[in-house]
Amino acid sequence: MFRNSYQSVWEKFGAQTTMERDLFLEDSFPFGFQWATSSESFKVEGGWLEGGKGETIWDRFGHDGLAFANQTADLACDSYHKVDYDAYLLRGLHVNTYQFSISWARVFPSGLRGTQSEEGALYYDKLINALIDSGIQPVVTLYNWDLPQALQDFGGWTHTSIVEAFKDYADFCFSRFGDRVKTWNTFSSPWVVSHAGYGTGEHPPGVKDYVVSSYLATHNMLKSHAEAWHVYNDKYRLKQGGKVGIALNSDWAEPMDPSSPEDIAAADRYLQLMLGWFAHPIFVDGDYPATLKTQIEEKKRECPHSEPARLPVFTPEERKRIQRTADFLGLNHYTSRLVNSSDGGCTPGPQGVGDYQAHVDPSWSSTASEWIYSAPWGLRRLLNYISTEYLNTNKVPIFITGNGMPTEYSGDTLNDTSRTEYMRHYINEALKAIVLDGVDVQRFTVQSLMDGFEGKQGYSHRFGLHHVNFEDADRPRTPKQSVYFYSQLIKQNGFRSHKSDGFKGVKIQPTRRPTALSSSEVPSKSKTHVAKQICKSNQIKFYLYSAKSQRKSSQDTLQSKV
Repeated sequence: MFRNSYQSVWEKFGAQTTMERDLFLEDSFPFGFQWATSSESFKVEGGWLEGGKGETIWDRFGHDGLAFANQTADLACDSYHKVDYDAYLLRGLHVNTYQFSISWARVFPSGLRGTQSEEGALYYDKLINALIDSGIQPVVTLYNWDLPQALQDFGGWTHTSIVEAFKDYADFCFSRFGDRVKTWNTFSSPWVVSHAGYGTGEHPPGVKDYVVSSYLATHNMLKSHAEAWHVYNDKYRLKQGGKVGIALNSDWAEPMDPSSPEDIAAADRYLQLMLGWFAHPIFVDGDYPATLKTQIEEKKRECPHSEPARLPVFTPEERKRIQRTADFLGLNHYTSRLVNSSDGGCTPGPQGVGDYQAHVDPSWSSTASEWIYSAPWGLRRLLNYISTEYLNTNKVPIFITGNGMPTEYSGDTLNDTSRTEYMRHYINEALKAIVLDGVDVQRFTVQSLMDGFEGKQGYSHRFGLHHVNFEDADRPRTPKQSVYFYSQLIKQNGFRSHKSDGFKGVKIQPTRRPTALSSSEVPSKSKTHVAKQICKSNQIKFYLYSAKSQRKSSQDTLQSKV
């Protein structure tokens, strides 16, 4: 009997006992595995009007008082002025890769090539050079939600003209930075843009139109991604030798009733309407998944007077243009859902169109976010599904481009045991997928380097490995417990079989004379070479050494790759 990808993966894992599912794997990652952390431009940069930068939709969102406590990203972490400081944090963390996004409006204030800001481009030059000098590979995301407001005034992602604008923007970035940047994400979590930006309206630009606008936004982002990939492939690949892919977000969907064929089919639909909406056109055949098209056609028949979704159609030329336009599949994954079959009626949105309901198990650990619950085993299953559904014939690697959890800010800058446990188990599930299942995962990215402006939640939710004091205009950073866990994990390249005695201070070997930091950039406002903090939760003392540090062997290896 024919089994689709979801059924095959479910049959592989569905019979596992809880003990088998949660068994911890003491092993190492493959040699050369990429360890990363990340940031996003509007969350950390600040400098919202400096250097000629144009207004973005997130600037407008904050200034309209739509974020928590009327907070804005005007200053954020002030990373625009703290390149050396952030490079210092990265060297101390021992990551070999740093993923950040470029603000489209910082280099093209109006979103169009004719308005280029040289000062904005110089900021990214400085950041990229600082990373390479530190032996860290830069990974650049072209679009992480912060559309220039000038483009949104013309319809944003729902207007066809944006495809050419994005192509020009990508062309400029490849030309300007591609001699040093070898890995590019065209988009990060574009599903969130379509869903929350143009469907529910929770995110800017605040469009509430899941019938038309949400699907148009996806349509134009897919075409924009393809055009950017072709620009790189045609003009830059031979000389620069880099890779261009896309970072897609997806939950794992588990059938609520494992014995119900209807719930299993509903879980499959959940994935097709989330991940498949973008992945199927790019990695399979240039068109939307059959399940999505079938569901929408059925809804048209069921709802002749209240059409819940209108899916645009790609021309044959467009399908050919989109098909297989990625050198890797990036995955942003944070949580899972229990899914059951349900009649969605004529309600717009994924659950209505997809005829399912999504739930969480009350036993799953919660986080500060109402949508992120810890279910680490879902990552291994999702990686197996992706490998089977999208990469069976199109053999490109998977990069985990985002994984992390937020905590509520309570004034405690150091104790983030819940984050450490979350990271430990999710990273271990990625290891299982590699070692036990043979899935080609080559990078793990922890979100994020530091606390930042989290959109609607403002500064009340903290994703960072480093605490940022947003009440201090200097924006000092302080390492949390999770920094030392992650740094030790990177040094070991995985999980050792013996129990650790606890994480000691991370002492880093010097490699080069660092750029001098002004007093405002010395971590945690310390004027000495050693910043000492005490973790009150378990009385472990740890020490953060000064910025002239990094292991030389790691730097030499990474610089040869860059």
